Amino acid sequence: MEAPFPSLGKDTARTELVPLLRATGAELAALYARADAVRRAQCGDAVPIRAIVEFSNVCANDCLYCGIRASNPVPVRYRMSPDDILAAVRQIAAGGTAGTVVLQGGETPGPSDDDVAALLRRIKTEVPGLAITMSVGNRPRDVYARWRDAGMDRYLLRFETSSADLFARLHPDCTLAERLQCLRDLKALGVQTGGGFMIGLPGETVEILADNVLLCREFDFDMIGIGPYVPHPDTPLADEPNAYANDPDMFFRAIAVLRLANPDAHIPATTAFDAVFPDGRDLALRRGANVFMPNATPGPLRKNYQLYPGKPCIDEDASDCARCVQTRLRALGRPVAQGPSHSLKRPPMDSST
Repeated sequence: MEAPFPSLGKDTARTELVPLLRATGAELAALYARADAVRRAQCGDAVPIRAIVEFSNVCANDCLYCGIRASNPVPVRYRMSPDDILAAVRQIAAGGTAGTVVLQGGETPGPSDDDVAALLRRIKTEVPGLAITMSVGNRPRDVYARWRDAGMDRYLLRFETSSADLFARLHPDCTLAERLQCLRDLKALGVQTGGGFMIGLPGETVEILADNVLLCREFDFDMIGIGPYVPHPDTPLADEPNAYANDPDMFFRAIAVLRLANPDAHIPATTAFDAVFPDGRDLALRRGANVFMPNATPGPLRKNYQLYPGKPCIDEDASDCARCVQTRLRALGRPVAQGPSHSLKRPPMDSST
């Protein structure tokens, strides 16, 4: 069932999103069908694969919900060497399915920023053809520019919530304004920019959730990553449940509404959906998402990079995850996209060609 007017107009307001985020029954089924129709029309059926390498769980920040927060003594801290990261990237390229490597780690600004630039140059020289996404938190504009010049194609930096008060409660190390300025800097530098948010942070309301969607549209992000908030037992929010714990459909309503409001953004089916639902990422791909992001972190390190509990695939290796992705996509009747699958909004920079 396809709605006659699939996507939402640019002037759609919060008051129009809130009823969609509360849809049930036949209205909910129609919302999912509408989002899937927009996804197909704007992105096609081929699914871009973006493989994640979690190269370090060392973080200077103490975000209240995060399993690798600086003051959590449980995870064994690690930082992959440049050679080990490059080996993981080569394995991704050899697999032939992923067009992008996502280098993700804790936020540790400082001298290591120069090491990242050197690593980016090595990847571009030694493993050509892959797009590179970085995701390591807030950095000064000049650092982003240095990384762009070294070969970084994209940057993923979720703002997590559009509420300044809620952000301040959960993030003692920075403000929402600082985070949003980083996103503006990235866009101004011509970097393909990803943002996004958590669904159901303690204290979130449906109105805040609608504002999250609208903030993504305001920024016109190239990619938008969202996923359920999952309480972590080793954090201060261990006993604070998801705001929609009694309404799990909200996680998928959010994906669907996000697609309607941001029709040409890449929207991944994030791993957190599988932490809450056995087939969560499959459902997300049926309800508006179009990107799959398998874990390519070396197997022995995965158990120490758990931002939330119940993270899938921590006992597997990169080849296991690659086979699993292909099996899941075949079951959905969705082919793997070829190439780096750059932004649908703008051409890539020279460094990514």
